[in-house]
Amino acid sequence: MAHGTTPHFHNTEGLTRIEVGSKEFQCVGALPPFDHPHVYLDMGKDSEIVCPYCSTLFVFSGDLPEGTSNPLSAVFQADAA
Repeated sequence: MAHGTTPHFHNTEGLTRIEVGSKEFQCVGALPPFDHPHVYLDMGKDSEIVCPYCSTLFVFSGDLPEGTSNPLSAVFQADAA
């Protein structure tokens, strides 16, 4: 993703799965101060990936704009933390 910053997502709500519009992103776990190491995840040719720290299932949705999620509340905003 050389054209911009890498999106970050969190799962503070404890959701079973989060749909994302990006195949490359970082998972931060819950919002700080309860976050885990910010791990870079790359789905490659797959359409889903599980975070090795928090076990959140991220599922790619081509219907979502890049960097967004369903629910939208899972998008991590560093300035809001």
